[in-house]
Amino acid sequence: MKEVVNMSLENDMDLVLAHKKSMKVAERLGLTIATQTTFATAVSEISRTVIEYTDNGHLSIGLEQNKTRYALVALVTFKSDATFTTATEGFFYAQKLVPEFELTSTDEATLIEMKIGLPRSLKIDAVKINLLKDFFENEPPISAYEEIKRRNFDLYQIAIEKDEEIKRSKLVDEKKTEFISIASHELKTPMTVLKAYTQMAKATKEPVSDQLRGLLSKIDIQATKLNSLVQQLLDISKIENGSLQYSMQPISLNGFVRDQLAVMQQILPHHILETVLDKDVYVLADALRMEQVFSNVLGNAAKYSKTNTKIEVKTSVDINGQVVVTVTDYGRGMSAEVIASIFKKFYRAKDVVATHSGLGMGLFVSSKIIDDHGGRIWAESEENEWTKFHFSLPVVSAETL
Repeated sequence: MKEVVNMSLENDMDLVLAHKKSMKVAERLGLTIATQTTFATAVSEISRTVIEYTDNGHLSIGLEQNKTRYALVALVTFKSDATFTTATEGFFYAQKLVPEFELTSTDEATLIEMKIGLPRSLKIDAVKINLLKDFFENEPPISAYEEIKRRNFDLYQIAIEKDEEIKRSKLVDEKKTEFISIASHELKTPMTVLKAYTQMAKATKEPVSDQLRGLLSKIDIQATKLNSLVQQLLDISKIENGSLQYSMQPISLNGFVRDQLAVMQQILPHHILETVLDKDVYVLADALRMEQVFSNVLGNAAKYSKTNTKIEVKTSVDINGQVVVTVTDYGRGMSAEVIASIFKKFYRAKDVVATHSGLGMGLFVSSKIIDDHGGRIWAESEENEWTKFHFSLPVVSAETL
């Protein structure tokens, strides 16, 4: 069948629309007023019965060729738990109006097919059918209801397309996460072995030239960096899979901050780390994961500020039972556009891609860790002046220790 009209049958307004559409198709074909009315009445009787029992009916009107003759066809499909026969009231009247009437029921749906043979004198051909189809596709809405119905259908189609796009995107993300997980695991073992052999070579008592010792140190540093990247990739894979695990324990925040800064000062010898600590409080945290956060935030502060400039670490306890840690650097700063995206996975600002290494994973992982600790992380900045990263953690009361 070459379809020229299709519409859903959901309510009584659709019943009116189905009658008008049926009349219009028959009229455009050049059928007599009596035949137009007969066909439209049959369609209306079926539509009325379907709408009484369900809101998932669908009407399709078109033309079907049988050898040299064409027939006007109306197909109505719907799903319902009710049992229907040709003796059902609306069906009984409709089958008396059209020459051909067939009802087919399966477990999936019920199909009603009605046909009226068209005179050869109408000279129906493929060209006329296409013109008829184009007419109904471009015809303005018959009523305000049809206009709303069309708009709703367009929105529904957009929603379906968006849903499919989301599904495809999710599938790509899942495959990408799976690849990252597998690749990271495969990389981690040889990198651990490489680092171990490098450290063994550095510790050997055999005579080693200063030049070779220097090369071994560089290899060790780069292996450490690569190990860190692999670990971040593994963390992202765990975050995506919801399997990032924590060992939560009460921690003295001020003591923890001092310990971290002592370690980071060795890693960042060309920056001055200063602290301004509020009263000491306890937080419930995974020490290793919080070390990652400090390492990422302080590492970024050093990366994007000049050597021999200071980086300030400040803590403050607010009245809402939260302690806020603020890391301030006096470097290149960030625009509002960059700040809006820095915690996104793999995000890197365009102006630093060529000048600074990295994969844009550290802040994403840090934000997830802080969120899982019941806090939040955010940033503010003045371009070419300063940048402040803040993250909060809930304070643990003395009674819970």
